Amino acid sequence: MIGRDRLRELLDAVLDEEHGSLADMAHGAYSSPFHFSRRLTRDAGEPPVAMRRRVALERAAWQLARGTTVTDAAFAAGYGSVEGFARAFARAYGHLPSAVPTGSTTGSAHWLPAPNGIHFHAPDGLWVEGSGSDSAGEVTALMVHHDVDDVRALVELAKGLDPDEWARERLPGLTLLYWAGPEGSIAALLNRCVGTYEIWLASIEGADHPGRLVEDADPVALASRLESVAPRWLAFVRDVERRRAWGDRLVDALCVPPESFVLGSVLAHVLTYSAQRRGLARSLLRQAGLITDEPARPGGPPNPVRDGDPIEWLRRHAP
Repeated sequence: MIGRDRLRELLDAVLDEEHGSLADMAHGAYSSPFHFSRRLTRDAGEPPVAMRRRVALERAAWQLARGTTVTDAAFAAGYGSVEGFARAFARAYGHLPSAVPTGSTTGSAHWLPAPNGIHFHAPDGLWVEGSGSDSAGEVTALMVHHDVDDVRALVELAKGLDPDEWARERLPGLTLLYWAGPEGSIAALLNRCVGTYEIWLASIEGADHPGRLVEDADPVALASRLESVAPRWLAFVRDVERRRAWGDRLVDALCVPPESFVLGSVLAHVLTYSAQRRGLARSLLRQAGLITDEPARPGGPPNPVRDGDPIEWLRRHAP
């Protein structure tokens, strides 16, 4: 785990099966009841006891739809009597728990209105709704930004290699693309990550071809090239997404003979081979001793290079 997600820790305390009271929740989160309640109400827009009760009812509705008896659902939800559970369920859903049809377990049918989009998610988790405005374009943007940032992190790490280790052939004969040649060194893999941005942008912008995907740049020079090309690459992706132009075609006269490419396939190509190169480069940097597999100490600085996981990357960059 890199860093702390305090809101998640608070939510964990709310939903822990052993935490039946506000005092129990606060103790589980290493907080006082007053500060625990104030913090969660501020960050999630719902008092912890109310959230726990609502999520427990959502879980009960899901269980009932899967055939659980009303009695079992009531006690699982923390109610001391079936009658109390039935009254609370009817107030929340507008009908008695016995009226829940068996088999209606898909989607979000069991969710109650919530001020924060936090709901029970089977079998024992949470689902946190987004803004409702996210789209495939948002996912594309995240993948592109993560790709560029991860290349940058690997290039920065590679500055710790001496020239011979940077250029050493560690995977003899490795070829990812038949026309690109061997890529068995850290130098080749990272130069081609950056060079791929440069070559495709040259085709898209109608600029001069930057040359073959070679590996003669050292990490310092490569970092400089990346800082030059990255903003242009990101701007290209934003522009195509804004225009919804991923189906547009590029006739690349730099190819011999000229070839036609769909812009969406260009981006898929770049991300596919960049992901392979980044993974291989990360493995070779680990062999070179520049990446350790020791977990980050709790509360310590994040380690963006160790795994290159976009999940962890988004946690660091999410607003």
